[in-house]
Amino acid sequence: MIADLNKISKIVFELRSAGNKIVFTNGVFDILHRGHVDYLKEAATFGDVLIVGVNSDNSVKRLKGDDRPINSEVDRAFLLSELRSVVHVIIFEDDTPIELIKSIKPDILVKGGDYDPCVTDITDAKYIMGSDVVTENGGEVKIVNLTPERSTTKIINKMRSNT
Repeated sequence: MIADLNKISKIVFELRSAGNKIVFTNGVFDILHRGHVDYLKEAATFGDVLIVGVNSDNSVKRLKGDDRPINSEVDRAFLLSELRSVVHVIIFEDDTPIELIKSIKPDILVKGGDYDPCVTDITDAKYIMGSDVVTENGGEVKIVNLTPERSTTKIINKMRSNT
């Protein structure tokens, strides 16, 4: 199910009232690949409901450059919503998911192994945005190992070298 911020707030309230443990992660998910599926499948095991925040097209352009995203935000959100492990998807416009995390207040925040929960410098690329919000609300931050040799960048580079 793809939701907007108002809808997700109501959904989270209902889920939490029913005693569900809410897991949140976010990313670009530009070219969906095995690494993404492995990551999301493991993230879902940490709770009852996995909510995935997806960077909007404008946000991706600001973060990755004018040649990204490859796939539109609508297509990326649709593909994620079709995965068994993902219960809700929300597209966010900001460069970081901090406002979304403040709104959802997940029980578990999940990031990939290229992030470090010990990094406290917000300017460091390994910093986990929203980790402070989650832990201050009694939640946890979990790191999922990345699937070796699987990344959107590797796929894009391979496509470019084959043309």
